[in-house]
Amino acid sequence: MSEHIHKRHNKSLLLYHLVFPLKYRKSVITDDIGLSLKSICIDISERYEVHFIEIGYEPDHVHFLLQSVPTLSVSDLVKMLKSLTAKHLFRYHPEVKAKLWGGNFWTSG
Repeated sequence: MSEHIHKRHNKSLLLYHLVFPLKYRKSVITDDIGLSLKSICIDISERYEVHFIEIGYEPDHVHFLLQSVPTLSVSDLVKMLKSLTAKHLFRYHPEVKAKLWGGNFWTSG
């Protein structure tokens, strides 16, 4: 499945399955937006110690299967993913902002 992450004094295999529903469960994600989301996630994996194993999407939610290091908490990981993906998706696809009023892309939960 996935390789262990080797650091100087530890070895870890932490896998997270995260599901992010869109605000108001609006059906906004198209194939074009899904491809943009995947490219954003590739950029995130290059900057942070996060490896995306699988990214799946439906029109109203996104599934992530990812691997990370123990120094990055799950809450910090979710906060970082939600904020960066929403910011870039609003910039690349301004038509989404009209469908999701209130300025939020993901639900708060």
